[in-house]
Amino acid sequence: MFKPHRAVAYTAATLSAALVMAACGGPSGDGHDKAVSHAAPAVGAQGVNAQPASKVRQGGTLKLSTQTWITQYNEYQVDGTDGDASAILEQVEPVLMPKDAKGVPHPDPDYLRSARVTSTAPQVVTYELNPKAAWSDGKKMSYRDFAAVWHALDGHDDRYLVADSSGYDQIADVARGKDDQEVKVTFSTPYADWQRLFRVLLPAAAIDTPEKFNKGWIQRIPVTGAAWKIKSIDKTAQTVSTMPDPKWWGARPKLDSITWRALDLPADTEAYLNKEVDEAPAILPEDYKRLAKAPDTDIRRGARWDEVHISLSERGALGDVRVRQAVDLATDRKGIVAAFAHDLDFPVETLNSHFFMPNQAGYEDTAGKWGTFDLAGAKKLLDQAGWRDNGAGKPRTKGGRQLTLQYVISSGSASASVDQAQIVQQQLGMAGIKVVIQQVPQADFFVKFIDRGAFDLTSFRNVDEIFHSQLFSTFQQPKGAQAYLNYGRIGSPEIDKLMTQASRTTDTSKSNALYNEADKLIWAEGHSIELYQRPQILAVRKGLANFGASGLGDSDFVTMGWQK
Repeated sequence: MFKPHRAVAYTAATLSAALVMAACGGPSGDGHDKAVSHAAPAVGAQGVNAQPASKVRQGGTLKLSTQTWITQYNEYQVDGTDGDASAILEQVEPVLMPKDAKGVPHPDPDYLRSARVTSTAPQVVTYELNPKAAWSDGKKMSYRDFAAVWHALDGHDDRYLVADSSGYDQIADVARGKDDQEVKVTFSTPYADWQRLFRVLLPAAAIDTPEKFNKGWIQRIPVTGAAWKIKSIDKTAQTVSTMPDPKWWGARPKLDSITWRALDLPADTEAYLNKEVDEAPAILPEDYKRLAKAPDTDIRRGARWDEVHISLSERGALGDVRVRQAVDLATDRKGIVAAFAHDLDFPVETLNSHFFMPNQAGYEDTAGKWGTFDLAGAKKLLDQAGWRDNGAGKPRTKGGRQLTLQYVISSGSASASVDQAQIVQQQLGMAGIKVVIQQVPQADFFVKFIDRGAFDLTSFRNVDEIFHSQLFSTFQQPKGAQAYLNYGRIGSPEIDKLMTQASRTTDTSKSNALYNEADKLIWAEGHSIELYQRPQILAVRKGLANFGASGLGDSDFVTMGWQK
């Protein structure tokens, strides 16, 4: 699926019952060590059938899917971080600095004439907007829009239910320059990842009050400002239809329309084979075999920032760090990864970092002992926490209650999410931790459970976190009712301090070192258990240009289309 943003429901390869059992005791030898036919893509690798605009025909429709019906389209709001919602938002709103194949952002001339650091003491970034750039309500894009985004996201007004205030909370002022189209952003402290801020510009008129910010984008996009606009949002048909905006001042999009249809993940393959959609995930071996044989189909691969992990919560027994650490030690990550990688034609290794992918500079093993399977160590920690061992196969008890954890999964996910939960259930059971798997409606998974911290254990993916500071809110210590994206509410002042220092350090190697130091504490706190970097393998209609496995880059909605 086309997912350019944060949290995405977890899916993986379907596992047999035999593999589930094998994974509980360590890596499965059945097929796991076989040679693979494709090496892992390098940084910058894409599979998009890149073509110049002159070789893309005018017209045609592109049919895409979403995992669920989208409720909140404001990606800056705490409920708006779903990847599909961001994909649609970024089709119809200004993406000021899209990323190239290597993940490097560059100003889009349709919106920005320039964006650069014009002072270092204090740090000032000056943006020059394209004077033609305008919103669908007729207003020119201006410094007022930047100021409204900053005001909503700087963390000073808790009525704005924001997903992430990092970076914006280091801005001292957003002011008008020589005219309304010049914006001067002054930072109170240096901020290395300034290019990630204001990535998607939203109109001031639609976010300048908490009410508009929180509720004005529910099942609607009130104002647009791109080459595309919303044609219809049809909840009954579960489709969002988009069309080129005739008021657009740049090059005309090649396609006549793009439609997004909500589909449960298991339905993607059938929908693709029935020509109801033009793209489908091909990572599951059983899907890959069918999709690769489909007529007029390309299998496209890319190197994406995409990780699968298990999140822990601080509620109940997990409020004791020793219990969280015991969960870490009792989880055999290599066994889970071996089960996932079975029958894949793509190498998959255990991921040992929360901030870096293995194909990124700065990656190192920060997991230490907390990423190592140690059943005896897990039992010792539970003993220390006062949970009595009642013998093999029986849950531990304390004060008359059992050590029981709820593992929340979406009912709409592929069977692999159930299989992974069952592996964890059996692994933790060996330590005396009872795991109850709770399936919840797909539409409720994030909004009512993950976003609200209503879980003990769960699993989903974080994607496209190219800038390490994007993960600040994921590990940031909550403030009162504001948890940001730290759904399990696990953090510490020391972690915040190191992440803050890293974000203010403009020397990349020193910044990377600080993030790695923070990560060692994140592992020790039992915040989450990293599993692996998820391969990006897609089935795409042959002849579809400038679209597919985009790796570290962004898709261009103007040039994508059908090849001549």
